[in-house]
Amino acid sequence: MELGALGMFVPAQTLGTVLCCICGVQMDPNPANMCVRCLCSRVDITEGLPRHATVVHCPECRRYLKHPGTWVRADLESKELLAFCLQRLESLTRLVRFVHAEFVWTEPHSKRLRLKLRVQREALHGAILEQSHLVEFTVHDRLCPKCSRAQANPDQWSAAVKLRQHVAHRRTFFFLEQLILLHRADTDALRRAEADRGLDFFFGSLSHAVKFVKFISSVVPVRSCSDKQLVSHDPKSNIYNYKHTFSVEICPICREDLICLPPKAAQALGNLGPLVICTKISDSVALLDPFTLRSAFLDASRYWRAPFRALLSSRQLVEYIVLDVEVESSEVTVGGSRYSLAYAQVARVSDFGKNDTIFTVRTHLGRLLNPGDYALGYDLYGANCNDLEIDRYKGLILPDAVLIKKSYEEKRRSGSGKPRPWKLKRLDMDVDNTSTSRADEEKKDTEHEEFLRDLEENPELRFNISLYRNEDYQPSEMASTACGDDVPSGPLEELFADLDLIDQEEENDNAGSMME
Repeated sequence: MELGALGMFVPAQTLGTVLCCICGVQMDPNPANMCVRCLCSRVDITEGLPRHATVVHCPECRRYLKHPGTWVRADLESKELLAFCLQRLESLTRLVRFVHAEFVWTEPHSKRLRLKLRVQREALHGAILEQSHLVEFTVHDRLCPKCSRAQANPDQWSAAVKLRQHVAHRRTFFFLEQLILLHRADTDALRRAEADRGLDFFFGSLSHAVKFVKFISSVVPVRSCSDKQLVSHDPKSNIYNYKHTFSVEICPICREDLICLPPKAAQALGNLGPLVICTKISDSVALLDPFTLRSAFLDASRYWRAPFRALLSSRQLVEYIVLDVEVESSEVTVGGSRYSLAYAQVARVSDFGKNDTIFTVRTHLGRLLNPGDYALGYDLYGANCNDLEIDRYKGLILPDAVLIKKSYEEKRRSGSGKPRPWKLKRLDMDVDNTSTSRADEEKKDTEHEEFLRDLEENPELRFNISLYRNEDYQPSEMASTACGDDVPSGPLEELFADLDLIDQEEENDNAGSMME
């Protein structure tokens, strides 16, 4: 009983039940007067829908033919491939309504794509029936025009872009590789190859190469020049065929480098420095004075007008142990990162057991360092700095050490060999194994491991990079305990799934659910 609007009790309305006209089971009334089981046994809403279709796939570049002249890139069981398959079934939308779609796993070499759909359609007397429908796509391999030309003659390229950076490591190229993958800037490249201190990209047309050079100049400070070579000439029609080559040089200043600014550059930046560190590389160079927390940005055009090199690079970092820290100022946000000035007493780890040399230095890492921590910095006390820019500053007193970042090497040594829950994708490149020695391969692996550690320690560096879940990773309680909780790692919420992009739902029987 319920209380009505006039204060009177009104009996609650109950929905009556009826008997199924086929089996006699009690059920809620519906336009067909049949229960779900009987309705599904007599009505098939998927009748007349296609169960087979074909798609054209290029095995070299892994693209699919959308319509003549247009190829789209999609990985196996990805969201892009699911959308492409649904577009192939666009004619079904006039007959049924799609509720859910997912892939049914098949062997990668089977050349079959099985798509499971949940569709809705009007049945008898206006009743809406939902049922599953399986569509199988047959994959036909065919080379796209670009790959066909490349297979016919691998050297048939019209333009080449040669990226170079004259430094002793490849950290910049590891970062640049992830940016290229993120923005798919190399989709038009016929071939990619590793070279000494750089990468080579080959394109089928001049416009694709120019587009790639513009992308590189938007993410790192570069200078470029171009040249062309005559391949053939038709004097009757006055047609010239050229091969174009772009030489792109990346700024030799890298993140965490210690720089002594030339007097003119320091004056142009508001008397910054002269000792500064590079905190970030984008289309400009971000510089920070670690003793005053003053910062400035040096764009590519201003740098290449009067180029200079780093005083010390990250290959020369020395490990220190922090004995005491006295914070001098509050936290200040500079370029998106937080710093605070402090005086720190440090000692070189290599001096333990040999001498009692202790340095008191001023650092910008006051918010990160605590007594007992380890830090990486440049040892100016024992370094032999033969730099012409330092000689131009008369009376310049160099500090004993310049701390760059907090170090987790000691904690990582106890948990060495611990797998990561994430991984990075790599570019498919041609490598000349005959000219590379075993020492070069080990150096490259070591530098890539250092790049992965930089990604773990620096969230700002991970901002423009896609991390993917490592399916082979199995978390171990012993490994996590041994490594410690203070060692940074990539957050799980920043990871992207590599293939499993669709949540699995429970398998339903062929009987659908009926709705009015």
